[in-house]
Amino acid sequence: MSIYYINNHLHIENLSVSSIVDKFKTPCYIYSQTELIKQWQAFDQALSDHPHQICYAVKANSNLNILSLLAKHGAGFDIVSGGELARVIAASGNPEKSVFSGVGKSVEEIRHALQVNIGCFNVESYEELLRIETEAKNLNKIAPIALRINPNINANTHPYITTGIKDNKFGVSEQDALSLYDFAHQSNYLNIQGIACHLGSQLTTLQPFLQAIDRLLKICGQLSQKKINLQHINIGGGLGVSYTQKVVPTPHEYCKKILEKLNEKKHQLRLLIEPGRALIAKAGLLITRIEYLKNNGKKNFAIVDAGMNDLLRPALYHAEQTIQAVKLRSELNETIYDVVGPICESSDFLGKNKSLRIQSGDYLAIMDCGAYGFSMSSNYNSRPRSAEILVHKDKANLIRSRETIEQCWINELPLVN
Repeated sequence: MSIYYINNHLHIENLSVSSIVDKFKTPCYIYSQTELIKQWQAFDQALSDHPHQICYAVKANSNLNILSLLAKHGAGFDIVSGGELARVIAASGNPEKSVFSGVGKSVEEIRHALQVNIGCFNVESYEELLRIETEAKNLNKIAPIALRINPNINANTHPYITTGIKDNKFGVSEQDALSLYDFAHQSNYLNIQGIACHLGSQLTTLQPFLQAIDRLLKICGQLSQKKINLQHINIGGGLGVSYTQKVVPTPHEYCKKILEKLNEKKHQLRLLIEPGRALIAKAGLLITRIEYLKNNGKKNFAIVDAGMNDLLRPALYHAEQTIQAVKLRSELNETIYDVVGPICESSDFLGKNKSLRIQSGDYLAIMDCGAYGFSMSSNYNSRPRSAEILVHKDKANLIRSRETIEQCWINELPLVN
């Protein structure tokens, strides 16, 4: 375990969390390098008997140090914007091992991706396919493409993070796919690489993935009859993690079932997967300080210095995450608290009905915050974004400094008289 207690004090790797926040203050994100690489290796080893590429979903956590660490271990990347592509390049990641997803790719984004030899565009509409072809022609390039299929499979996750049903904006229908592949096959500037899908985020069962593979392989068979042969199948990301003790499939179980399905259908296509949350979530903590304890006659509140601008998931998705005291206090009575932030919104909570033994000034750890924590943070209420720290063994390295108040308005124009 990379995150554990010694003598009632929470530790991450070989350091106490208290010693880290004494140096870097709160709120702050702390990540375990060991936990991240352990998860990476779990996926990579489980797929070792099959041609594959793991493309880390940059949107989950885009810190350059995280990207660089994964690149050194052989990761490709799943990007959804020109900014994410720029981050990958800045972190010495390889664009040729990366895929560009997203429904709204601009001309500038497509052009830059072609110039740096992106591994593959996951194409999401006919108009996008035309735009990619035009830009490839203008640059005298051949654009590598896969169609992202919307298989209309309900992944039984939160409606805001499901992406594979017909009501979503993502992907092309199975009915339209064949004509688009025909178009791409006839183009001198498009090179068909594969087929892709992505069902959504935080999937906690494997059946939706297996259903999706069946539908993709059905299209592969139809394409083969047309002499259109694919090189890879990309099943996206979406494997969930357990935030509240719920049992979810492990990377090993996930990969085993996927490979069984591919072998059952006798397909040797190269497999691409795009894990984000499943790699980084468990490696991260958000540490926050209790400013006040308050009782309004009906509820007890622990008012902390982190808010929804630091961690949006509870407000946006009603996500529940485990909250633990950094220092366990057996001498205090156990009390039920809503853990809330300082922002002027009733949706500003980090957790509700949490049983804690705490006092003002204590630190709390919101667990499993490595994914969609800092990457979704903002300056709402003119609050500077927090620091990020990467821990490896007994070293705590600052990988993003805390913003200053002045940095909140640094891009605003001078006052006009």
